[in-house]
Amino acid sequence: MSTEDAPLPAAPQVDGPAPHLLVVRAPYYRAVVDGLTDGASRILREAGATFEILDVAGAFELPQAIRIALRGSRRFDGFVALGCIVRGETDHYDFICRATMEGMMAVALQFGLALGTGLLTCDTLAQAEARSSRDGHNKGAEAAAAALLQINAVRKLGAG
Repeated sequence: MSTEDAPLPAAPQVDGPAPHLLVVRAPYYRAVVDGLTDGASRILREAGATFEILDVAGAFELPQAIRIALRGSRRFDGFVALGCIVRGETDHYDFICRATMEGMMAVALQFGLALGTGLLTCDTLAQAEARSSRDGHNKGAEAAAAALLQINAVRKLGAG
């Protein structure tokens, strides 16, 4: 199924107390990441969740920031990672995409996190803009919905 065939992202109902999430953003492409943030924020508010936003330098720092948050004294029920990497003329794109996604999966698995990933990895800025717009399939909204569904899984399985 492609994104075009998928239903538009909607806020899932979260059982139990209102969840509190950390949205970690890499706003290198500010307009794109602001669009992703708008989509994520909408879903989180519709679900009755509270959230904080933390900006980091770039996509490479997303998993690092989540791991740093885990070391802190504040508790988060889940995380949403937002960013955008656009292919350039060097291998940098491949290295950063792979390291960032592997880093996020590693921290999520190691610490049993509810993590929604909205990291766009696109060939062109136009592709990124299409995936971060208010209309249609906003990947920030999808990432927030995924994080909320994972929070439900944590709670239903007694893993929290």
